[in-house]
Amino acid sequence: MKILTVTTWNNKLFDAYAHRFQSTYNWSFPLKIYNEDGDMFDEVPNCKSFVERNKNKYKYTSYEEKTNDYRKDGVRFCYKVYAYTHAILNEDVDGIIGIDADSVFYKSIDEEWLKKHIHKNDCMMTYLGRPNYSECGFLYFNLKHKDTKDYARYMQELYDNDTIYTLEEQHDSFIWDYARMKFEKERGTKNHNIGDNKTGHVQARSVLGPIYDHTKGRRKLTGKSPEATI
Repeated sequence: MKILTVTTWNNKLFDAYAHRFQSTYNWSFPLKIYNEDGDMFDEVPNCKSFVERNKNKYKYTSYEEKTNDYRKDGVRFCYKVYAYTHAILNEDVDGIIGIDADSVFYKSIDEEWLKKHIHKNDCMMTYLGRPNYSECGFLYFNLKHKDTKDYARYMQELYDNDTIYTLEEQHDSFIWDYARMKFEKERGTKNHNIGDNKTGHVQARSVLGPIYDHTKGRRKLTGKSPEATI
């Protein structure tokens, strides 16, 4: 199997925390980085168009703020969606791991580990299920599944047409779930849930917990999750 890991960050976020991602990444799969301050807009022009159209709709200041509602900030999370879907539609691989840049890596994983815990031949994607919406700091896409590229195209359409602003929430976890459940309902698409469907830091409690630490939210400030078992 050919597996590719994909992430996205900008220069400010690299200085704040993504440098930990780069310096600790030790998985056996190639890494593709979409730099929001680099050539991402050239590579994914529809992302640039979406940002330009919608950059003034809502502004989430930072993960340090408690008064902002990230659930309404479609622009902040659009880069990840466009990066992952662009990779799905253009990379010649068997599977793609999409992972947030606020991750710190400890144990290496390889193809055999992935086949045992993450990849399922009959599933389009693997996700971390929670009650309200999934934890999308980690997503796996099986590019050999018949529905995966259609799913990526549909995700892009939701942004290209600004349809996300007709939905209840605009952050990427809500949108990934919205599209996934639509495919499950209308196509009977199977997906693999490695979460425990409970609130809180589901990644730390999953099979991924001993492998890497997702230092989401204010955990970015220290680079360590108190929930981590590593």
